[in-house]
Amino acid sequence: MPRFKQTSEILKLMHNKERIRNIGIIAHIDHGKTTMSDSLLAMAGMIAPSRAGEMRALDYLEEEQRRGITIKTANMSLLYERDGEEYVINLIDTPGHVDFSGKVTRALRALDGCILLVDAVEEFQIMTEVRLRAALRERVKPVLYINKFDRLIKELKLDAAGVQKKLLRIINQFNTIVQTYGSEEIRNKWTVNAAEGTVAFGSALDRWGFTIPMLKRKGLKFSDIVEYYKNEELDELRKLLPLHEAILEMVVNHLPSPVEAQPFRLPAIWKGDLNSEIGRAMMELDEDGPLVVCLTNVKVDPQAGIVSTGRVFSGTIERGDDVYLLMANRAHKIQQVSIYMGQWREVVDHIPCGNIAAILGLEHARAGETIVDYEYRDMAVGFEELKYISDPVLTIAVEPKHPRDLPRLIDAMTKLSIEDPNLVSTINQETGEYLLSGMGELHLEIALKDLKREYGVEVIASEPTVVYRETIRKEAGPFLGKSPNKHNKLWFVVKPLDERVVELIRTGVLTEALSRRKRLEVLMKEAGWSSREARDVIAIDRNANILVDATTGVQYLREVKEHIAGGFHWAMEAGPFAGEAIRGVQVTLVDAQLHEDPVHRGPAQIMPATRQAIYAGILSAEPTLLEPIYKIQVRVPPEEMGNVTGLISRKRGSIYSVEQKGPIVFITGYIPVAESLGLSQEMRSATSGSAFWQCTFDHWAPVPDTLLPEIVRKVRERKGLDPEPPPASKYIIKE
Repeated sequence: MPRFKQTSEILKLMHNKERIRNIGIIAHIDHGKTTMSDSLLAMAGMIAPSRAGEMRALDYLEEEQRRGITIKTANMSLLYERDGEEYVINLIDTPGHVDFSGKVTRALRALDGCILLVDAVEEFQIMTEVRLRAALRERVKPVLYINKFDRLIKELKLDAAGVQKKLLRIINQFNTIVQTYGSEEIRNKWTVNAAEGTVAFGSALDRWGFTIPMLKRKGLKFSDIVEYYKNEELDELRKLLPLHEAILEMVVNHLPSPVEAQPFRLPAIWKGDLNSEIGRAMMELDEDGPLVVCLTNVKVDPQAGIVSTGRVFSGTIERGDDVYLLMANRAHKIQQVSIYMGQWREVVDHIPCGNIAAILGLEHARAGETIVDYEYRDMAVGFEELKYISDPVLTIAVEPKHPRDLPRLIDAMTKLSIEDPNLVSTINQETGEYLLSGMGELHLEIALKDLKREYGVEVIASEPTVVYRETIRKEAGPFLGKSPNKHNKLWFVVKPLDERVVELIRTGVLTEALSRRKRLEVLMKEAGWSSREARDVIAIDRNANILVDATTGVQYLREVKEHIAGGFHWAMEAGPFAGEAIRGVQVTLVDAQLHEDPVHRGPAQIMPATRQAIYAGILSAEPTLLEPIYKIQVRVPPEEMGNVTGLISRKRGSIYSVEQKGPIVFITGYIPVAESLGLSQEMRSATSGSAFWQCTFDHWAPVPDTLLPEIVRKVRERKGLDPEPPPASKYIIKE
């Protein structure tokens, strides 16, 4: 039966790990995640049952309530009682909009299971599949909830047989993705079966739902639900089949506790030695073992400062603990620990492993950080870096409306980047502009509103501009780089990087393997590299570039490799062609002559020489620009299909597939991000407002040669550079 939440009762159960469920709700935008959460909160006594489905309690930001979408991830600890046994449900409601995908990816690291929510009419959408695949990658077990059951009856006018056919198709879509993208251990174990209770059905808005075992237990049939709707007996349906009972019964019965999930997930998400003291403590969920916490979210509270949220994998976290941040290489003292109750935090004495904690006192913490006991700082291995689904593809320039607010603007932009790693703030050194880069127009719009609402800074913003990447089309070199003091010479060759390697870097796999050479060799061999080439990798750049040492017998090279890597990263940040970051380039050091005196071969000498030679190579290797490409999915009535495909074609786009599902046509295609600006108005005009669509970043593609000179000119002018790219001769040095 429902129980009002009591912090003390929740804390007691936090030590009984078999009774803990760390779960999230993931879905495509507007499929009903937050509406469903309201029913669970009503069960816990946190909101009035009459307001459930309309209050959207976990959307506690004004902007979320106004737009009807979830922007921030919200946490909640619920107390649930069933058959005389109590459970703690640590629930995270996540955003569905593509612009906030990073928040979903981070949240998954804290979870053991998740509920994939699908609209019964719209079925699987772009972000539905993306979310499910992300959960499988993190080894977070999914179950299925098919929402908006009522639309099948009220809108599509389906009978019981038609409803069942539609629902079965969604279940098959779910299982196909699990079997296609799941690892060998989960491919067949994690498929869902309605008869076993791993699928729930219902209407979050009307607050009823069921699983097949629940339906049988109450002596009801599928056809009975259709009749209740036809007779408009909704109140009776809510009493017989309350939504929270169906969802939480499915969670408790079919999603794992930390005791079951953590030992299974750990080998996939943590690369340390499982037989070490720390490894055993995490595998056994030892409350008395060394503290290990993986931070999944960091936000800036106006009163409390930086609040870090993370999953406690080992030990017990409490106020006053001395801890160490592995990525930041900093020691800190825990000032406060608390549990989340929506927008509130309730301070507690301690939180044992297997739970989600809010922590104060970690000034240098960022999402993906690993916290360990200070005493174990030298023997601990961090969690691999969290991988995000998209790259920032749009940029705006901002300036304070009142010049006196400039220091506050810089501080606020820094804090926004702390909270959201997918939001990148930079200063253009050439023009002095303050730039914000995000994943879409909505992402940047929300960031601007946050600057005003949370930090009190009014800004003037430019129109969004597209983020490009520089790359090359052929091999060039070797080119000489000479240090400013003329005492050191370095020769480099540049060539396009194999796309398989680019993908390994983009997903973070190679970067994580760089510190473990054997693992790196295996991965590079799979991509066609030899063992020696893999062993000779010096550095990997986050924008998917790689630096290799192909020299033999060069004196003093070991002492300057770090400086060469620094020059490589410096060059990759902003290329010579258009001042954009470089992507997909292999830089190979083929020879070097170094001064015998260390004073004459410091970073101030080696880094400029490296950058100069790389720039000469880039400009000599047929440089070009890559533009970001969105995958676009549009749903429209059949009569508007021609208007949509015509609009996408006019926008330099292409059509990938057209599929009719019931009375709706789903069009999937690709469109350059540059052509998507202002798409909303054109799409509404072309379809008389009947189209619904979603864009998600998919890949980078070369800018057409016919458009390249004009785009390069515009990008360079915007950055305060000469309109024409420099010739390679500007950087080429003769011996």
